[in-house]
Amino acid sequence: MMRLPDFRFFAPTSVREAAELLAASSGDAMLIAGGTDLLPNMKRRQQVPGTLVGLRRVAELRSIANGDGLTIGAGMTLTELVRDTRIRQAYGVLWQAAAQVATPHLRNMGTLGGNLCLDTRCNYYDQSFEWRKAIDFCMKKDGETCWVATSSPKCLAVSSTDTAPALLALNASVTLVSADATRRITLSDLYRNDGIHYLTRKPTEILTAVHVPPLTGWRSTYWKLRRRGAFDFPVLSVAAAVKMAKDGTVEAARIVLGAVTSRPVEAPAAAAALMGQRLTDDIIWHVADLAAQPSRPMDNTDFSLVWRKRMTKVFVTYALRELRGDDMRGPRLRVSRQELL
Repeated sequence: MMRLPDFRFFAPTSVREAAELLAASSGDAMLIAGGTDLLPNMKRRQQVPGTLVGLRRVAELRSIANGDGLTIGAGMTLTELVRDTRIRQAYGVLWQAAAQVATPHLRNMGTLGGNLCLDTRCNYYDQSFEWRKAIDFCMKKDGETCWVATSSPKCLAVSSTDTAPALLALNASVTLVSADATRRITLSDLYRNDGIHYLTRKPTEILTAVHVPPLTGWRSTYWKLRRRGAFDFPVLSVAAAVKMAKDGTVEAARIVLGAVTSRPVEAPAAAAALMGQRLTDDIIWHVADLAAQPSRPMDNTDFSLVWRKRMTKVFVTYALRELRGDDMRGPRLRVSRQELL
């Protein structure tokens, strides 16, 4: 049995109190909301904070507000997002992504902020302490070598968050709060393509809210590849959003890939190729080719990297066909094991 290491625990009731605890922690504190990712990591000694600052009692993190779009508290559970009709009707890509995270039990605990800040994953990293010690650890934790590519100067652990690609497709931004400052950045600016330093969020900052702009006239969708129909992290995901003119041509578009590098990857060339075009089969295949180019899967998750690279194009075609209005219930049920109507 893997046991948690010793740690101190604080349960603040406000963002300000939580931020002050982080500022006073001398760098050894971590935030915990649902704990669905952090606690298993602590048991494997991948992350060993001396202090945990709990966010479950911070009520201001668990609300959704209308305004110029939608402001979603980072403490909202994934189940609460899935049950919110505003998200399901106006931001389908986010609803679909949240609905496919893990299992119902984990969605009941896991939060939006936690999923956005999810630790990067790798077959050589997500093992017990004893297993990792047997290979002299890895670059991401306690070692010097990235076993995915031994000559690599940086860690190649992969981003496995579901909600980040979805929210990037929605052009979302986030608010970060520390004891002495508040800043708002685009969600894209939250991520780095680095398996270790994958977030630009400072250790003393709390991701408090996600801001999604009004997207009248937009359609969006999310497709996820994994071995099982539940529980598994994505080994590939595609989030796509388009705004259609009355004549059926595309006025604006965004395509984002997940689980193919250490951060979610936007495909601007593919999105640009949709502008002014109808979603014909030829255009969809051409755009899928362009979208697959920035896909750089490595041999550090399930399935072979060559096949996952090839599936990028296939899943982009699924997403665009669904946005065109095709009945994709059959392929979605076969691929995702979920209807997601």
